[in-house]
Amino acid sequence: MTDHRMRIRRTMVERDAELAIVDEALDQLTGPGPEAGGALLAFSGPAGLGKTTLLAELRRRAHARSCTVLAARGGEQEQSQPFHVARQLIQPQLAGTSEQELRAALGGWYSIVGPALGLCAPEQGAPPDPQGLRDGLDWVLTHLVVKRAPVTLVLDDAHWADPESLSWLAAFAPRAEHLPLLLVVAYRPDELPAYADAFRTLPGRAGQAPLPLAPLTPAAVAALVRDALGDHADDAFCKEAWAVTAGNPFEAVELTAKVRGRGLRPVEENAPQLADLAAAQRGSGLVARLERLGPSTVRFAWACAVLGTAIPQDIAARVAALGTEEAAGATTRLRDARILSAAGSTSDHEPETGLEFVHPLIATGIYRAIPDALRVALHGKAAAAVVDAGLGSSAAARHLLETHPENDPWVVRTLREAAGENLRAGAPDAARRQLARALREPPDFDERAAVLYELGCASLLTEPANTVNHLRAALAEPFDDPTLRQGIVIRLAQVLAHSDRLAEASESLAREIAQTPDVRARLRLQSEQFMWDAFNAAETDSPARSRRLARLADRLTGRDLTERYVIALRAWDACLRGEPVDVVLHHAGRVLERPFSWAHEDRGFEVPVLAAMVHMYADRPGRAEELFEAGTAEFERQGWRGAHLSFAYSLRAYIRYRRGRLVEAEELARSGLRLAERVGRRTPVHWYAIAILLTTLLARGRVDEAWELAQEHEFGAPFPAAVVFPDSQTVYAELLLARGEVRAAVAELEAVDRRLTPRGIQNPAWCPWQLHLARAVAADDPQRARTLAADAVRRARAFGAPSAIGQALRVAAEVAAPQDRTALLREAVTLLSASPAGYELARALAALGYGLRDADLLTAAVVTARECGADGLVEEATEILTGMGGALPSAPPRADWVTEEEIRAADLAVRSEKEPEPASPDWVLSAACRKLGTDRSGLRAALEAFARSST
Repeated sequence: MTDHRMRIRRTMVERDAELAIVDEALDQLTGPGPEAGGALLAFSGPAGLGKTTLLAELRRRAHARSCTVLAARGGEQEQSQPFHVARQLIQPQLAGTSEQELRAALGGWYSIVGPALGLCAPEQGAPPDPQGLRDGLDWVLTHLVVKRAPVTLVLDDAHWADPESLSWLAAFAPRAEHLPLLLVVAYRPDELPAYADAFRTLPGRAGQAPLPLAPLTPAAVAALVRDALGDHADDAFCKEAWAVTAGNPFEAVELTAKVRGRGLRPVEENAPQLADLAAAQRGSGLVARLERLGPSTVRFAWACAVLGTAIPQDIAARVAALGTEEAAGATTRLRDARILSAAGSTSDHEPETGLEFVHPLIATGIYRAIPDALRVALHGKAAAAVVDAGLGSSAAARHLLETHPENDPWVVRTLREAAGENLRAGAPDAARRQLARALREPPDFDERAAVLYELGCASLLTEPANTVNHLRAALAEPFDDPTLRQGIVIRLAQVLAHSDRLAEASESLAREIAQTPDVRARLRLQSEQFMWDAFNAAETDSPARSRRLARLADRLTGRDLTERYVIALRAWDACLRGEPVDVVLHHAGRVLERPFSWAHEDRGFEVPVLAAMVHMYADRPGRAEELFEAGTAEFERQGWRGAHLSFAYSLRAYIRYRRGRLVEAEELARSGLRLAERVGRRTPVHWYAIAILLTTLLARGRVDEAWELAQEHEFGAPFPAAVVFPDSQTVYAELLLARGEVRAAVAELEAVDRRLTPRGIQNPAWCPWQLHLARAVAADDPQRARTLAADAVRRARAFGAPSAIGQALRVAAEVAAPQDRTALLREAVTLLSASPAGYELARALAALGYGLRDADLLTAAVVTARECGADGLVEEATEILTGMGGALPSAPPRADWVTEEEIRAADLAVRSEKEPEPASPDWVLSAACRKLGTDRSGLRAALEAFARSST
């Protein structure tokens, strides 16, 4: 080991500038005081320029400063093995840890990142999404860094790292500067794959560009030659050594070793021989040098080249068909020939982990020199060897990808097992490659449909169009398993729906329903069809579908999950159609009598979301939030941190908006949008996030900001084929109306009418398009405006939620004849005071106060709007109030000045006439102030008076 480190130091020529940067970064990492901290270093250069040697020296210096060193190396043969690099980095740090200790160390991330890191077997159930897994890896690495600081993470040959590890590390890298972590990567710029483009712009030390390594100068090569061969090496010999190696440090060092091994004197007359010696280091010359070591040694070298990095000697011996002694002899000869060395060790702190080639150039040269047919056969033997050694089907799969199809059932079985492991571990792309290879084997006649189905599941997130083709091909296969057939049809409908092809999703289910004899299986398919029809904005048979759904759901008891899904869809349909609140809540209650999972393995989360959302529209937002909190926790436990979590944040934001808690709504909506951006623009989750954030910004009075956001995210026509709530086109029209673009707003709202009315969707609590249209046409056609508003009031009363009726009455008053406005607004204020809709109440109070010129009402409006975060309304009402000569109300004290007992008393005061939805202390106190006719400063006395009167 000492000789190895001495050789490293001797060959570090003309790298003083790079080593100075290394020392500076290590000093910053390990230094005392506030200046200490992490950094990023990136070294780039063609093969052989000394990147590996430089990183080995960096690791040695990091160990000398008592750093924890995490090291990994990409391998040309291991690129198809997911998380190969991540495992190299993290597994050694947790080696020897019991399962109990691992669970304690990883917490909630155990079942998400454990399989990816090879720390535990994947659990049955739905796999984590790739983004959730990357978040988990971020947490694990951050936790390790903080616990074992200072830490140096070194990734060599990043251009050969597997896509899963490399994309994760590239996204994580900028965090290094905020942690006690020095993150260092080295790569060949011409070989960096497209998925690793982030490394091309990865900043070097203090934000500089990656640091390119330059070839050695003639003087540096001369120094290497004289260091190895003696000071008597003459100038002409040294100059020729530089010329034939082009200043490549690896080739220069290897050349001097060969000169010394040949006993060649380093004088000018021998300089012409250097070209032949240099050629022997690569291509045919390398092969010839290897062949001189004997047939068994050649076979062993070939086996090592197939196996890749950190090569176990016993497995290489089996692949090469050598005995233990023969393998040991071959290893010795290859090490003496400077072809193999011990892997994974640059200091006494790092154990050897097997064998590796002295340089990747040698590994590549030997691998490519293996005859094609033999190379394929060796990969087949390697697959069997790693399985027999207990390394698992995933380790074998990368070898099977290199073999030729031979109709071997074991190959198909192994690839399917590997794909299942990788899919559950969060590597769907790897699973897709393995299953595609299994199809080419091919599988047995009766197994082909199952493989196509698994391939469709693996490609669902990354290749939806191909997924449709795979699943349709699976259905075309002759097979007799009805459960498999049902699974294929349901998954096909899911991917069609998520691709905005909801009509096709429904049609595919309808065809299968017609030919499914089993009653329970048919009900499951019907529940899926009802769901996707409910989300189809262009459904042509909505009223008939609603009648069928009602007849079916009303006779079901909810005895299993399928029946509960149908009943939940009935509750949602009743909500959209504006059936009475009691009917909606009755059906939702039937669904939620028992826990209702949001992360069931073979079902979507859409129906649980609908069951929660009906409570919001029915003025039970607290119950909706409880359900969303439980669902969000399930998503996070599953590692679903992409679209699922974005939906959860965005829809919780919408609930907060409906409760009049606009500041919280904006914060949640922005979180949902950040997650949606990772999924992709103009996807369903993106439409939800943008629509809810725009709605919230408009309520806060930030019209210009909302417009800029809409423009930035291309929010506008064409609108999605899937139902989005709040309705995207209605939100866009509201934005146009707020900007004064009345004609354009009218056109959009009339289009909404043509889309929703034929479907029987008439609940203004769900989509208040009539109210917006009434406001838009009021100036030019007041009678039409009043008709629209009156119809919205009628529909809201039929539904029965106080917030919906109050909002409709407020708009009706806005477009009504002057003599009718006060009565409408008084009723609106009364109803909204008994509802959780704080923002709507503030608007109604402001309108009534302005109409009556009542300073007390305007004051209440300002206070309520301020509590909601409706800054625009606060400004507007304050201006009117001060114009009337009223006193500007001061900002209310925070809720924490009252005791829990006083909050309970306030809650009792609010509930004395009607039991409203349980709400936050802030909402309860505000509602009590309105009911008792006081502000926060006088609430204590008012509560005492209320208590005495109640007694």
